[in-house]
Amino acid sequence: MKSKNSKKKIFPKSRKAALEMSVGTIVTIVLLMSVLILGIFLVQRIFSSSTNAIDQVDSQIQSEITKLFSNSEKDLIIYPTSTTIDIKRGDDPAGFAFSVKNNDGANAQDYIYTVSSNGLPSGLCGSLTNEQANSYIIGATGPFTLGGGNSLENPRLVRFSVPDTAPSCSFFYDLNIEGSLGQLEGTQVFVSFK
Repeated sequence: MKSKNSKKKIFPKSRKAALEMSVGTIVTIVLLMSVLILGIFLVQRIFSSSTNAIDQVDSQIQSEITKLFSNSEKDLIIYPTSTTIDIKRGDDPAGFAFSVKNNDGANAQDYIYTVSSNGLPSGLCGSLTNEQANSYIIGATGPFTLGGGNSLENPRLVRFSVPDTAPSCSFFYDLNIEGSLGQLEGTQVFVSFK
């Protein structure tokens, strides 16, 4: 009889252990899935922020540009630093900011900047023309003056106002900056209309 009683006691305990094991497994799976989803969300936010167009130059962007100048020997800084931006068609105007440093340590310079389409990829942008692509730019050109060794205190913002009717397209815009003492700076910004 002892053997029957011992079997009866063992059977409920093993079932209880199996139930506890399955609850523990379910809790572990739920926690791991939560961490996985949170990780995917954070990675997506980090990578999407590098291509987000900006709609204003705020103190955070100004401090980021200042930090980029202090960590770099470049005379031209673009934000976002990836120089790749996505513009939503029909959305509020957004774009990129830039700042330049006068590389002449003693003399002030007058500058003029221009932003223009670098040429559209043939057949990939539908009926979009260079003239239309340039007409989407707000702040396509402008002057400013910098003292010797100084950089722009307030970075310049170049925005794009892209209508709903524009085709989805990706291409380069050129940013060219020319100083009165011969300083030339330039870069390309890869813009995608989505």
